[in-house]
Amino acid sequence: MQHAKRNFKAGWAQAVMIGLLSVYSIFCLIPFLMVLSGSLSTEADISKYGYRLLPLHPNLDAYHILFLAADRVIDGYKISIFVTVAGTFLALLVNYMGGYAMARRTLRYRNALSIYALLTLMFSGGLVPWYIVCVNYLHLKDSVWALILPALAQGFNLFLIRNFLQSLPEELFESAKIDGAGELRIMFTIIAPLATPVLATVGLFIALNYWNDWYLGLMFIDDQSLQPLQLMLRTIVSNVEFLKNSGNAAEMQRVAATLPTEGVKMAVTIVTIGPIIFLYPFVQRFFVKGLVVGAVKG
Repeated sequence: MQHAKRNFKAGWAQAVMIGLLSVYSIFCLIPFLMVLSGSLSTEADISKYGYRLLPLHPNLDAYHILFLAADRVIDGYKISIFVTVAGTFLALLVNYMGGYAMARRTLRYRNALSIYALLTLMFSGGLVPWYIVCVNYLHLKDSVWALILPALAQGFNLFLIRNFLQSLPEELFESAKIDGAGELRIMFTIIAPLATPVLATVGLFIALNYWNDWYLGLMFIDDQSLQPLQLMLRTIVSNVEFLKNSGNAAEMQRVAATLPTEGVKMAVTIVTIGPIIFLYPFVQRFFVKGLVVGAVKG
């Protein structure tokens, strides 16, 4: 009888928890729905009523303006997808190898390497020297690699991976050495599968950084065919804002008054957020474990 009561209480508690989490999940969707509604609303409705869950007078004017140059949007998507995929792979490889080296207790200068990585988090060489190195020495001007190489290694990711790897038993490395495995084989075939949580977490950080980045394109890319999606959409929003706020002639003011400025901003958000939404389900189960273990061990 007591066992049945405990099962009933446990089932009731589980049902309540599921209900609360379901309600919380619905509330988490509200900002996204309001952004979607804003992208479908008229400028007059947003100015008068603000953002709503459902648009009063739905229209696609914002998306029409956004896709006036559909070919450029598609090219921007291609560039951003290539930069995100290639950049995430290369940056994850570089950060993993650096973090692995810093975590190996047998590496003679690993403390000096850790201090060097720490200094990059505390100090910066400055914008002008960084630009000169990238353009004059690395010759990255108007190259797709200008969107990838400057962001390859980051101290935060190095330490996150290092701390996670330091939590692994040292006996793993020793037994692999006894069996005759080399350092590269240990790193990629034995340790890498165990480091999946932290690699997935860092990979998500890196992918988000590459996908959302427009600054590198602004600094190094003049060729419009090489502009990433975010920079191109930022240019569109800036042009719409310019027409909205600086029209002097009566006709320009009349046309600018009908431009869905806020709607274009919301439409840009919807267009850019799609691929990242599909990325989260694949790494979500590793995210918390990799972040917590990598942050507190050391």
